[in-house]
Amino acid sequence: MANISIIGSGSWGCALAIHLANKGNKVKLWSFSQIEADLINNERKCKFLPLATIPENVVCTTDFKEAIDGTSMILIVTPSKFVRETVQKFKQYVTNQQIIICSKGFEESTLYTLDEVVQEELPNSSIGGLSGPSHAEEVSLGIPTALVIASKDKTLLKDVQDTFMNDTLRIYTSYDLKGAELGGALKNIIAFCAGIITGLELGDNTFAALLTRGLSEMAKLNIAMGADAKTIYGLTGLGDLIVTCLSNHSRNRRAGILIGKGATIEETKAEIGMTIESIDNIKTAYILSKKYELDMPIITAAYKVVFENFNPNQAISDLMTRNPKFED
Repeated sequence: MANISIIGSGSWGCALAIHLANKGNKVKLWSFSQIEADLINNERKCKFLPLATIPENVVCTTDFKEAIDGTSMILIVTPSKFVRETVQKFKQYVTNQQIIICSKGFEESTLYTLDEVVQEELPNSSIGGLSGPSHAEEVSLGIPTALVIASKDKTLLKDVQDTFMNDTLRIYTSYDLKGAELGGALKNIIAFCAGIITGLELGDNTFAALLTRGLSEMAKLNIAMGADAKTIYGLTGLGDLIVTCLSNHSRNRRAGILIGKGATIEETKAEIGMTIESIDNIKTAYILSKKYELDMPIITAAYKVVFENFNPNQAISDLMTRNPKFED
């Protein structure tokens, strides 16, 4: 059994800790909050996962050195906008651990995917990304789930597969880390739009059109940024898109519902109470579409709604009345 460090004690970090601990691994969680650490250590609970119980072989600390010393694998599970800052704080304690990115999103200031951020900060480390359709609430309860570990490092792929996989969590492998990262980041934005459609009480036809055309936009950026074209149609693209757009577990979808019902962005953030990756990453996706000269009207509409106070109903009307074209 392995000694594993998980950096981030939110819902996904705790869900992964529960899964790995139930497999017999020793898990050290890092939290930025002593209150959260005390709740995990003393009551064996995560405030974001009320139905789950955290095993005794999970220990939570607010000290990076304590969380990382003696481990063979480090999972990064912080909001995307804090990934670089967090890695900079703990990288002095990294030796030869495999680094697994479990966060999803972009870095706005550089337009980097998270693998690029981590590679820049830890150039000598073996890096992979774990992604796919996975609500923390379900993984924490042992509901069957399939994920992908993506990396150029064959040893890392096998180690993660061996460490994580059991009868409730199936792990596939991929060499396309870029594609896995892009799928995880972009699907949140489409899920935000799916929530807006739900909040506006539009129909199944609209919903299906959004998912299909949204996937097309995801594929365009995937190819433009050098990822494998087929990755976007697998678990880390289409699979994650489906689960995020359809479920009320999704913070991104819930945020969109609130916007569709007339809430402001600030009201929405306050109501959700947790990081909303879609809102954090819409601007980056929009800028990337312009950088690569891609026609991504759904991403553009989401950008206008969030950053230009554009009316969602007008955004949908504009999408429907664009010039006729072939399906691509």
